[in-house]
Order: sequence, then structure tokens, then C-alpha cells
Amino acid sequence: MSNCAIVGINWGDEGKGRMVDLLTKDYDVVVRYQGGGNAGHTVINEYGKFALHLLPSGIFTKGAVNILGNGVALDCENLWKEIEEVTAQGVSITPENLKISDRASLVLPWHRDLDGLEEARLKDKKFGSTRQGIAPFYSDKFQKKTVLAGELLYPEHLKSHLADLMEWKNLTLTKVYGAEPVTMEQLMKWVEDYGEKIKPFICNTGIFLRDAQKAGKSILFEAQLGSLRDIDYGIHPYTTSSNPIAAYAPVGSGLPSAKIDEVVGVVKAYSTCVGEGPFTCEWFGEEAERLREAGGEYGAKTGRPRRVGPIDIVATRYGVECQGATNIALTKMDILSYMDKIPVCTKYIVDGKETDEFPFPCVLDSAKPIIEYMDGWKTDISGVRKWEDLPEAARKYVLFIEEQIGCKIGYVSVGPERDSIIIR
Repeated sequence: MSNCAIVGINWGDEGKGRMVDLLTKDYDVVVRYQGGGNAGHTVINEYGKFALHLLPSGIFTKGAVNILGNGVALDCENLWKEIEEVTAQGVSITPENLKISDRASLVLPWHRDLDGLEEARLKDKKFGSTRQGIAPFYSDKFQKKTVLAGELLYPEHLKSHLADLMEWKNLTLTKVYGAEPVTMEQLMKWVEDYGEKIKPFICNTGIFLRDAQKAGKSILFEAQLGSLRDIDYGIHPYTTSSNPIAAYAPVGSGLPSAKIDEVVGVVKAYSTCVGEGPFTCEWFGEEAERLREAGGEYGAKTGRPRRVGPIDIVATRYGVECQGATNIALTKMDILSYMDKIPVCTKYIVDGKETDEFPFPCVLDSAKPIIEYMDGWKTDISGVRKWEDLPEAARKYVLFIEEQIGCKIGYVSVGPERDSIIIR
């Protein structure tokens, strides 16, 4: 048995979905263990191109069982729409290959409402939320005021619980934000339209995972976002509201006894960021737009243009440490092929001093990047499949990053397709 976590090292959007899609052939079970529908994993395979938001990226692998763990913010509405979109392209999704933890909490309609209302209240101090209800959801979860997915299997209990929560939540909607109250009729229609549809997938996934562990099955844990968006270790308060780090995988998956044997950290060959917050190596203007267009850097969930810049060694090394990464997948190397010189942010200047340590969050706004340049390779590498066939300048770039971040780069991605990969 071998267990592996695939995680983001930076701000998210590193290419985790394509790595899960690539590696699931070697695993029996794939588990999403945190986050919700507020980010997307782009996958390109024989079925087509997909932007998955809640479905585990192993859903395309025949024989793999995919699980949404108890740590996930379960949005029934978005999940059902996603299931419909994926099955319409010929992918089979049944209770045999998709299982939802009965202990996962539901994102309710008022969570999205509150997300938008709070961002509007904050105005120019907003956190850059995707307005999918994630922060209000996790806030309610830790107040013990959410509905568990398993409650959908007990209709009378569910109705009573929803009524109690609605009375409480309407106080916030109406008295704090001046919004319209939610009605019981609206809630029950939502349950009928979406909750009923996902009921066949809900089960005690803890039992399933324990049995899989006893049987020696291999498990792949899939994270959303990256280290710098972690609620505890990220660029607070511009983070998500959960823990994308690999250490949380056993807890959020429903198998707290799991031991993780390998952590594959995904790093983009340059830096991207969706949303607000400090981004030390950010580019602007024509230089940024050219890189953004070359890489197709627009949010899979929001469509928002991603902020871009050179690879940030300081942030990446910190992300590797947070994740306990044992192997790195470097993605989108092919995008840099147009550059004469490849920029690398090797250090920061903070308070007039050079540092290679990632600063405390409130200091980041004043940090300045120190940029070094490496030779470009100026040739299309998207067809390369062997390490020795990469141009020397491209190999030097990979080896330099590997040395700087202190972790082996075992995968070099040169395109979005499943086979566009160099395995070292």
C-alpha cells in the first residue's frame, strides 16, 4: 500500500488536477479532503477538457473510487451541475465510483448570499472571495451550525434542523445586512432540487476507507488551492478558510489513521495568483499581459485574469516546507519558451535587508523582489518526453529551481495533456 497527497505549493492554480489525472492509474481511491467549489482543477484527457470544482480529478480513471471527504464544503447545487456536465461528455459517475461522506457539511443557499454581502460591505478592503460561500460556510461549521450530508437521509430531522438554523441565520441576513430573509419553502425546494439528487452517493465513507486501508489499497489525497492560501500558514487574511496542506489530508478525508508516504507538490514554472493579497513578484502592463496570454491564465472557476510574475523561490521554498513535499511537479514549462531571458525571484528585500525567509503576512506588502535571469531556450518543448531531450537551458532552469527549493523535481510538465510530461 502507498498513500500519496497531491498538493499546491504556492497560491493555487499550479496544475494539481492534471497531476491527479496523470497519477490516478496507480491508485485505487482518490479523496478530496478540503475546500469547496471555489477553485477549479483543469483536466484534459481523452474525454475532453474539464474544469472540475468539487469532483475529484480521479473521476476519469476506470476502477478508481472517488470520495468527497468530511473536510469538504459540499455544495449540492454546484456538485450536481458538475456531475451533469461531466456525464454529458461520456464519463460514468455512479455511487460505485463516487462516494460522499455523510459527515461532510452542506453549503446552504445563505452561505453564498452572505459571501457576496460581506464582500460588498468591505468594498476596497475585500478579501477577493469567489463568492461561493466558503468563508461563511466554514465559520458556521466551527460554530456547529451546519447540516451534515447524512441528514439528507433523515427528512424529518433535516426539516427541523433547517428550521432552527434558518431562524438564527435570518437574524444576520436581515438585521446586519438588511437583506431579505430565507423562507422554509425556499429551503425545502433547494433540498428537493439538489439535495435529493446527491442522496444516492452519500454513505459512511470512513468505513469504506478503513476497509480499503486494511485491504492494502492505495489512496491518493487531492488538495485544493496551495500552501499560501492555507488558513493557518498562508498570507492571512487573504487565504481560503480550510487547510490545503498535506498534514490535514488524513483528517479531512475521513481516515485520520492514514499515513502519507509521498507528497507531490505542484509548482508552476512561473507565478500566478487569483484574488487579493500580497504578491511580491507580480508583473504589470505589457510584460504581464504577454505571459498571461501565453499561459491562458484565467481562473477556472471565476474566469478572472490571474495575476502573474516570475517564479518566486522564497514563496516556493516556504510552500515546500509547509507541505512536507517529497517530490515536485513543475508545470507549464512550455509557456516560458518565448522568453529570451527567464526571470527568477531569488530573494526579497524587507526593511532594507535581503532575506530568503518568507515574511510574516503583514510585512509582505512592503517586500520587494530580487530578480535574477537565466538563459531562455527559445524553442518549442511541448513535444519533448525525455529529460535528456530538453534544451540545456531548460534543464539548467529546472536544476536551479530544484537546488534552491531543496526538493527533487520528479515531473516536468510541458503541456496540459495527460501525456505531456517528462518523468525524471
